[in-house]
Amino acid sequence: MKGKFLLFFYLISVSYVFGQNIKVSGTVTDASDQGPLIGVAVNVKGGTAATQTNVDGNFTIDVPANGTLVFSYIGYATKEVAVNNQTNINVTLSSGLQELEQVVVIGYGTQRKRDLTGTITSIKGEDIAKSPNVNPVSSLQGKVAGLTIVNSGSPGAAPTVRVRGIGSINNASPLYVVDGVHQSNIDYLNPADIESIEVLKDASSIAIFGLQGANGVIVVTTKRAQTGETRVTLSSSAGFQKVQNTIDVLNAAQFRSVYDKILANANAAPFDYTNYTADTDWQKEILQTAFQTNHSLTVSNSGEKSTTLVNLGYNNQEGVLKFGRFQRYIARLNQETKITNNIKIGGDITGSHWNLNGSGGDLNNALWAAPIVGVRESETAYYAMPSFQRAQVGNPVARIYQNDRKSINKGYRVVGSLFGEVKFLDNFTWRSQVYTDLGFNNSRGYTGLPFTQVYLGEGGNPTTYYNNPNARTSVRQNADEYRKFQQDHTLTYTNTFNDDHRITGLLGFTSIFESGTSLSGSRTDASLNIPDSPEFWYINISNRENPSTVGGDGFERSSMGIFARANYAYKDKYLVNASIRRDGISRIAPQNRWGTFGSIGLGWVVTGEDFFNIKGIDFLKLRGAWGKIGNAQGVADYIFLPAMVITGSGVFGVYVYPSVAPAYLPDPYLRWERGRGIDLGFDLRALDSRLSAEITYYDKKTVDLITEITQLASTGVQKFITNAGHISNKGIEVALGWNDKITDDLRFSVTPNFSYNKNKVVAIGNNIDYLLIGNGGVNRTVRGESVGHFYGYRQVGIYQSTKDLDDYPRWANSLPGDIMFADLNNDGVITEADRENLGSPFPSWNFGVNLSLDYKNFDFLIQGQGVAGNYIYTQRRTAVFTDLNLESNRLNAWDGMGTSNIEPILDKSRGNNYRFSTYFLEPGDYFRIRTIQLGYTLKPKNLSNTLFKGLRLYMSGQNIHTWSKATGYTPEVPISSILGGGADNGVYPIPAVYTFGVNVTF
Repeated sequence: MKGKFLLFFYLISVSYVFGQNIKVSGTVTDASDQGPLIGVAVNVKGGTAATQTNVDGNFTIDVPANGTLVFSYIGYATKEVAVNNQTNINVTLSSGLQELEQVVVIGYGTQRKRDLTGTITSIKGEDIAKSPNVNPVSSLQGKVAGLTIVNSGSPGAAPTVRVRGIGSINNASPLYVVDGVHQSNIDYLNPADIESIEVLKDASSIAIFGLQGANGVIVVTTKRAQTGETRVTLSSSAGFQKVQNTIDVLNAAQFRSVYDKILANANAAPFDYTNYTADTDWQKEILQTAFQTNHSLTVSNSGEKSTTLVNLGYNNQEGVLKFGRFQRYIARLNQETKITNNIKIGGDITGSHWNLNGSGGDLNNALWAAPIVGVRESETAYYAMPSFQRAQVGNPVARIYQNDRKSINKGYRVVGSLFGEVKFLDNFTWRSQVYTDLGFNNSRGYTGLPFTQVYLGEGGNPTTYYNNPNARTSVRQNADEYRKFQQDHTLTYTNTFNDDHRITGLLGFTSIFESGTSLSGSRTDASLNIPDSPEFWYINISNRENPSTVGGDGFERSSMGIFARANYAYKDKYLVNASIRRDGISRIAPQNRWGTFGSIGLGWVVTGEDFFNIKGIDFLKLRGAWGKIGNAQGVADYIFLPAMVITGSGVFGVYVYPSVAPAYLPDPYLRWERGRGIDLGFDLRALDSRLSAEITYYDKKTVDLITEITQLASTGVQKFITNAGHISNKGIEVALGWNDKITDDLRFSVTPNFSYNKNKVVAIGNNIDYLLIGNGGVNRTVRGESVGHFYGYRQVGIYQSTKDLDDYPRWANSLPGDIMFADLNNDGVITEADRENLGSPFPSWNFGVNLSLDYKNFDFLIQGQGVAGNYIYTQRRTAVFTDLNLESNRLNAWDGMGTSNIEPILDKSRGNNYRFSTYFLEPGDYFRIRTIQLGYTLKPKNLSNTLFKGLRLYMSGQNIHTWSKATGYTPEVPISSILGGGADNGVYPIPAVYTFGVNVTF
């Protein structure tokens, strides 16, 4: 009995000892170089205790003597270590196949990258923050295969984004999802506050977003407080922007020579240049070296039960066009609290305020203005243009100063969310989250009296001064409000059976309500001048009898969906992902508002098979996916209802009555656009994971395009909006990577990517060959060709003589010196039937390359990006409303037989030369050095006696050189218009940016 008692006491003692917490310390190092890893999360499996490694890779944590520690770090394989009563545990984390173990954000959840069957690209927040862009989307350029981004150099401007080409003629922009909130833009985010960005490209990945995700989905995850410590991080940079290449226009001497020829060709008298002795570079006068600063302060704190993160951001960006400026202030608070081990609540709120001072300058005006004119006589008297362009072209400098600080444009935006999460029955998680997005924008502006104009004497007349007696001051006001309310409720089930079967199931419900209003007004003073002071810039400042205009608009829309998804993996080799969603939206006619979408993806990890023993291949996964999606993006509100417009007026006695007519004929059977997508690809890791490759072929189709068709009716021409059209996009995406080390101190990585997309309009209309035009007929969309392609004549030379006119097809009024066009139908004359597809404004090829080097404390990065296969319409060269300054290509204009076979005669009366043709097109191909950066990081031992935990200094250059045949400020011309894109009509320059910065952690 006594022995049994002692045995019982011994077992109780052992149980007590191993059930108690003990203090465990250790170090976490990198398996590749044995260096310490900073910020590794150390958690107790199944418990709440957690900490992080410090700058030396060390950690200390209280843990049950019989517990298990979990070590996780972004980019490294997670490792579990049993404590077994040890008080010192040193861990080495391997970066072998670490990327495959990363968790990426998908629709309404997360998934290991190795388990994906769709095509999703993940970009780390640290890579986003390295580029000095105000909008974080701009930093994705060149990093994601299949992603086309066109930036603008204008302060605060958002880029145009296209995922896998153009899938709709109404709206081709992707959906943004920021921490669950559905957005159309993310210009309110601080780039330094982003944890990761995932780009979801294939139909199986985006089908769960229903009617909103057909153009691709970009998921943004903002930062959260790291577990187990308080941290303060400051990121600050300052730099300047400079336009590297201006457009090559004629200087004063060249202008005189060319203008003399223009007058001679028109049999006009020579111009008197006596008082026009200046040689002004108008572009130089209105452009400037612009400064920009970006600052971000993050304070995060993590306790055993709660985490808190506060981020403050400030961006200040001047424009290279004088007096333009954009400022933005951002504040974000994130709080999460564990009430129990199974219940968690939290919230996130972001407030932003922007202030935009737009430049009053006009780039085209600077290109058109004659260089023979001086800038100003005094601060209030500016030289007017010569008589031949005075009424149409103003002094560019006078214009930019006239409008300086004459507008106030401000906006406020608040995006917030609250969530509650409950885990129950070991495998279930219920999460409810509500969101709101509130925007308030207002602007006020003022038009003052113009400066005195100095009319230089011409033809013996004296110089005079002119003040417009009819000029009046005016004010304008605008106010816009936007509101969004969203809710998501999801139930997630996760379980593993017999260590072989892993399953995750998801059920969810979501709804979104949006509304907005806008008001606008302006008033022109009729009797007295409104003072030039912002306190008077309100529309009630002058008598209500004065000329005025008012306007207003508003909308309401809503959507609702229910969805489900199942992810299954057997022995980590056989993967199945399937989803389904039932979605409805108010923009569509009631009887057709609802649709059902779904997807399925299959994956096979070949390297998991026993028979696979190919040396050098570490991981190989084959994957295929199919998805059915819908698209209601870009559908106008109330489009299924009839609308009226004022078409004229009638006079009955002394009364005038307006008349109205239908704006369009609504289709009572209108429905949303439908899409189908197929993806086939493989993921490869080889040569000890030094080589990586992800290659995907896709086939994406959109049918039932919502199209506006113009038809003849008994009452005249009417517009009919219906479902009519079919677009196809097929392509391939390749993302490669090579990571290696040359020595223990020198490591490098190269990650190139490229993609090709073939866009084709399969049909427009049902059994009819209808066409859509854009930009006045320059662009055309028609069956069998790409969306919005350029449509015009192909130049084959210049008519050199009257013999050429007899020998070659021509227009009836063609003359020597005119452009010779190709006679495509071989009928012996040039007619509109000789137009053809001249190329697309949308690039077929997108490519990028990123090279990084790390040597001891130094890091070096170079990123390049480019496109190919598209063309640019030099619309800025087509103006003929008066005599203007010209670009230097016109120095080579035809001036007699044999003088030129490209440039036509200097005579704007020759209208055939201004017909749209290849003469006005140039290749849009380019390759740009997007970023070069050199950084230096101080080692922890160098900071041991300071307040700093980390310190990095860097300098970088962005857009420092571009290889291109484009003659404008930038080859990145607007493609925001789907039916009429690709025109350079005064594109804002994208400047080179030189930046110096510091990142400090306390």
